[in-house]
Amino acid sequence: MRSVRRTPAELDEEHLVRLVARGDRAAFEELYRRTAPWMAVRLRRRCADEQIVAEVMQETYLAVWRAAGAFAGASVGGTAVGWLWTIAARRLVDAFRRRAHHAEPPSAAALPDAAPAADEEALAGTVGGDVGDALRHLAPELRQVLQAMVLDGLSVRETAVLLGLPEGTVKTRARRARIAMRRALV
Repeated sequence: MRSVRRTPAELDEEHLVRLVARGDRAAFEELYRRTAPWMAVRLRRRCADEQIVAEVMQETYLAVWRAAGAFAGASVGGTAVGWLWTIAARRLVDAFRRRAHHAEPPSAAALPDAAPAADEEALAGTVGGDVGDALRHLAPELRQVLQAMVLDGLSVRETAVLLGLPEGTVKTRARRARIAMRRALV
């Protein structure tokens, strides 16, 4: 029986990352084609400066190409998409820090919109029941901090830079969000 080699378009993202680790350019191109559109949208939700978004995208995919071999994947409960987003989120924080040394920090696109953000809708769709209701009833500024720290896995300092807030404010909002969630779930 012969082994049939599948094309990159037929593989999931985790397999693509593993092929990228072996230097497979076609796998890298397919990974980029699949993930770059949503990554750009998600970055734009956090940063209104297109130049920074473009830099972060470039740095993220360069890091993916160089560090794909370090991706642990499902063996540690991770996903390729989550790994990519973690790299991008950290690169965005780094970009904010670099810009802060040269000028005023760019404004984060963290202002509440009339329509809910796609990632907020996805969060609400995946977290149902009482927890989902509690999340939807959180004040937007508390939900933003909770999203950055819990979903995006950022530290207090990184969240502060990302949202353009003092670290103390981030800590206070995180505490208020936890208290509100506990009260809503009792």
